[in-house]
Amino acid sequence: MEIGVVTFLTDYGITPVELGRAVEERGFDALFLTEHTHIPTSRESPWPGGPELPTRYSHTYDPFVALAAVAATTGRIALGTGVSLVAQHDPIVLAKTVASLDRIAGGRFELGIGPGWNVEEMAHHGVDPARRTARMLEHVEAMRAIWTADEAEYHGRFVDFSPIWSWPKPTRVPPVLIGGGGPTVLDRVLSHGDGWIPLRVPVSGLDAFAARVAELRDRAADTGRGPLPVTVYGASPRPEALESYAAAGVDRVLFELADHGPDGTAATLRELDALAR
Repeated sequence: MEIGVVTFLTDYGITPVELGRAVEERGFDALFLTEHTHIPTSRESPWPGGPELPTRYSHTYDPFVALAAVAATTGRIALGTGVSLVAQHDPIVLAKTVASLDRIAGGRFELGIGPGWNVEEMAHHGVDPARRTARMLEHVEAMRAIWTADEAEYHGRFVDFSPIWSWPKPTRVPPVLIGGGGPTVLDRVLSHGDGWIPLRVPVSGLDAFAARVAELRDRAADTGRGPLPVTVYGASPRPEALESYAAAGVDRVLFELADHGPDGTAATLRELDALAR
């Protein structure tokens, strides 16, 4: 089982290059970054994590720009989004961004995606919250067409364009990891994904989670696909928890780094040292 980290990389914390080098030097396998384009001040959408939305949500780097800097200064670790809100992006523009990043990274990029939770954020992008998942899946289809065809075109409900030329193409078609833990998420993983990235699976729920991993593998085999990897976002670093994740069939865990506030570089490095041990 591989072990990586995921974080809200902010303008007041450790820099992208410092973090990427530190993660690679300490032997971790991956670095994933979160995404929010912005946070509306209305705060009408309840945050799933509690009553008060942490400051880091409105201070994150663009993950694709930050990961390009990390890609240029590392050589081994996998790089990914955990998760990108692709429905809020123009798919033609995002397809080029992802392809460019993957080439800079030498084929190390993985696109973790999710529909999002902040209704006002979506609305600012012109996204109907009731249709955000369907839009997300169409964007994935359109981007795959652009990544793989010399003359790509796509005609859907939310995305519609006639044949286009768009280079560069990615080094490989980036794996798309579908985020979420709802009752229909495995359907989306099987129809549009190359892997699953569930969020914060509690140790107390690992038996039920293991059954879902087994279901995913069985359904993938039934459709002629190979095993679809599972990456757990926000895993517990306790040794007994890691053993349980591995026993459940998890392929990779991501430890979420804490927000150490302004000038928190030294504290972040100490946290990475502790996790590495």
